[in-house]
Amino acid sequence: MRERLGGAEAAAFARAFLKWLAFAAVTGAVCGLVGSAFYGSVALATALRSEHAWLLWLLPFAGVGIAALYRAAKLDGRGPDAVIDAIHEGRAISVLLVPVIFVSTAATHLFGGSAGREGAALQIGGGLGQNIARLFRLDDKDRRLATLCGMSALFSALFGTPLTATIFALEVVSVGEIYYAGLVPCLTSALAAFGVTGLFGIAPERFSVAAPALTAGLLWRAALLGLASALMSVLLCETMHRSERLAKRLLPNSLLRAFAGGAAIVALTYLCGTTDYNGAGTDVIAAAIEQGAARPWDFALKLLFTAVTLSCGFKGGEMVPTFFIGATMGCALGPALGLPAGFAAALALAGVFCGAVNCPVASVILAIELFGSEGALSFAVVTAVSYMLSGYSGLYRSQKIVYSKLKAEFIDIHAK
Repeated sequence: MRERLGGAEAAAFARAFLKWLAFAAVTGAVCGLVGSAFYGSVALATALRSEHAWLLWLLPFAGVGIAALYRAAKLDGRGPDAVIDAIHEGRAISVLLVPVIFVSTAATHLFGGSAGREGAALQIGGGLGQNIARLFRLDDKDRRLATLCGMSALFSALFGTPLTATIFALEVVSVGEIYYAGLVPCLTSALAAFGVTGLFGIAPERFSVAAPALTAGLLWRAALLGLASALMSVLLCETMHRSERLAKRLLPNSLLRAFAGGAAIVALTYLCGTTDYNGAGTDVIAAAIEQGAARPWDFALKLLFTAVTLSCGFKGGEMVPTFFIGATMGCALGPALGLPAGFAAALALAGVFCGAVNCPVASVILAIELFGSEGALSFAVVTAVSYMLSGYSGLYRSQKIVYSKLKAEFIDIHAK
């Protein structure tokens, strides 16, 4: 009898394994193709804006177009939180979200809004994953894992960090609880998407930075930078949430709000005398990490530009701006703490990201994939401190904090 049950169980595990390999491979390949097109679109938009500075003047009108598109598609208010809700509650993700967020994010970058790419990646990937699952006729529970597959695949396609993409998708939904059933599907889809982008010659994000020799002094300095990262992540989350509520209260009409936000970005750009805070700002991130060069106020202005852009209805994401804010803050604080500016920028990038998304394991892996394993212990210290001291704030308010950060206690609350 035991042998029969053992054989039946083995067969069930084998069928599930093969099913998820097949589904994840298909999802990863589709997301890799879409992700490659999306990456190319954003890169082209950024290049065109750099060559034609006058495009910035069209940002208010682009905002109206984006708001009108969302209104026509009946997708107002849909963002990364909607995808996380789909996993928690089994809600459907409209297939229209995929082309709408694709076009809207490219337009935001083309005309000079301050945003990243990952907000679109989570939505495009989640939407593709769930709707491919419907074609495969997967049940409700499996569709939730399929949504995670799509998220990890698009993240991997855009950043070239398949392991981070896998763990981030599993970790971001419920803090303190990981859906290990999604490990094989998410890893498979992330690797498949990564492979597809490689066929198109899309290089993964990597930075050259040297880690100092490991000493006790280095680790306590990393801990202090972790404290600063926690405070910055709380400020970042509070600013983003409060600015969104304020913008909606002052300008309830989404078309007018988008026009006003675009006009504000145009004005801010000319007041600052630079376009460093428009778009994603990857050149500034690279300069902070690889050259140790950043202005002391860069992180504050990037936060302002991003808050205005996203709160007024433009599309993109907060993750790359979070990288910008963390890297430039670390670059400015590092020398005062006795750390090399470039290495401090890398540490704070991981620390602020961790505090903002409440994903400590993914944050350490992200740092290793982006900067190499030489400073792994320092990255672990800065992310651990930032995770604990950032409290229950988070960029994604649908994210559940399942277990307390202070003790082994089930709390099950939403991020603030």
